[in-house]
Amino acid sequence: MSRFLQLRFLLATSNKGKLVEIHSALNGLDVEFRFLLDLGKLPRPIEDGSSFSQNARLKAQHYYRLTGIPTLADDSGLSIAAIDGAPGVHSARFAVDDQQRIQKVLNLMDSFPSPFDRSAYFICCICICFSSCLIEVSGRVDGQIYSEPRGQGGFGYDPIFYYPPLGKTFAEMSLKEKNQVSHRAQALRKLREEIEAFTLRHSKKT
Repeated sequence: MSRFLQLRFLLATSNKGKLVEIHSALNGLDVEFRFLLDLGKLPRPIEDGSSFSQNARLKAQHYYRLTGIPTLADDSGLSIAAIDGAPGVHSARFAVDDQQRIQKVLNLMDSFPSPFDRSAYFICCICICFSSCLIEVSGRVDGQIYSEPRGQGGFGYDPIFYYPPLGKTFAEMSLKEKNQVSHRAQALRKLREEIEAFTLRHSKKT
């Protein structure tokens, strides 16, 4: 018998890109996943937190209350120093789709041509809500806003987020490359360690 307790999580996202990255990072753990689309049309939470960590916690607790299933939720986004940290917690709601969100950022950055003025970072905060506790982790990666979209991979703002150590935008990276350096990958590595510790502790109690 495995020394680890098997867990079942609801993944509180319908973003296919996020689902792929989460599956890849947690591969090999004794975890069963459920998906929002499998549970019918559930009411969405109001994401009115002032930080990414607050919004991740809000979503995880919201869907746990509705379903009774331990829920994994994340909130992530892009922060650009030159425009006062925007789009920040509004990253997903900055415009109606990825293309328009990217164009809006590029328009705002027109007056900042120097790479030194185009510094930005991606941040990802993840929360798992259990009946008795929360697990919360985060990850961050620094880069620059590129002058135009490059690459066909990734999702969201990836085509304009340039990562100097590899000389590529996130959209030009393979999934393997991105999973070595991205904000979500960093957070998921921490989460994997927390899940392993959690399951081991609770297995010893049974």
